[in-house]
Amino acid sequence: MTDAVSSGGTPPEPHAPDLRASDADRERVVEVLRDAVAEGRLDMEEFEERLEATYKARTYGELAPITRDLPTAGVVAPAVSLVKEPVESGGWAERIVGGEGSSASAVAVMSGFQRKGRWTVPKRFNCFAFWGGGEIDLREAYFADREVEINCIAVMGGMSVIVPPGVEVVVRGVGIMGGFDQREEGVPGDPGAPRVIVTGFAFWGGVGVERKVTRAERQRLKEERRQEKLDRRATRRELPESHREVLDQHRELMRALRDERRERHEERRDLHRERHEERRELQRERRDARRQERGRRRDDEY
Repeated sequence: MTDAVSSGGTPPEPHAPDLRASDADRERVVEVLRDAVAEGRLDMEEFEERLEATYKARTYGELAPITRDLPTAGVVAPAVSLVKEPVESGGWAERIVGGEGSSASAVAVMSGFQRKGRWTVPKRFNCFAFWGGGEIDLREAYFADREVEINCIAVMGGMSVIVPPGVEVVVRGVGIMGGFDQREEGVPGDPGAPRVIVTGFAFWGGVGVERKVTRAERQRLKEERRQEKLDRRATRRELPESHREVLDQHRELMRALRDERRERHEERRDLHRERHEERRELQRERRDARRQERGRRRDDEY
């Protein structure tokens, strides 16, 4: 196979995304990542994530997005201006990267598939499930275009499309004895955010669309609320200890306790919901296994 990666560490060329990558190709991408860490372009967490993705990559199309935002051999990094310029609000611009997607399709036949984490969604992603299911998580994904299409074919199976807040969703799927979730359709998107169109066909199955924040964002919001409470308590300790102020402190403390109890209740409810979903998934797998066994028996009888 022709080596499409230059000896200087240049990442794979976009004109051969489907060609299989060699160990040498992956090692050259690793060298680019090591240089980026040494220059301060990547922190260790990002380096570890990209390193893992590099060794998992099988084609040039999967290797290319890993170093797309890093300077390589023969490419001069742009000069950094010392004049403060206005920055574009939001982070959607950097997530619409163009080019080819890192994965164009997925198939689940009496099994399942997942597309999640930092992957690049192509302009059209096709997926098929027969007696199985799949999860397409776009919360940390990059997008090859400002408008992408997720085409889902579900036959006696189910799929789940998870989008982050701010993304516009359009559902155009058709269901026969099944359906497409329409709850997130019509919610306006953020300026510059991508548009996700969910199309396809469901027969004795369904396609769900959910809007969720990432676990890291949920933890960040929780820490912000906790810090606000600590700041309020610190402020209360600095106030003079008059009778009225003590009463105000007592009311604020009771309000904080109620908020904490409410948060604990919400956490328990979320945990219960997750466990319930796990049980439903286990029941679905068992039901699919029984269907598969009945199909085998019918085949043996014939």
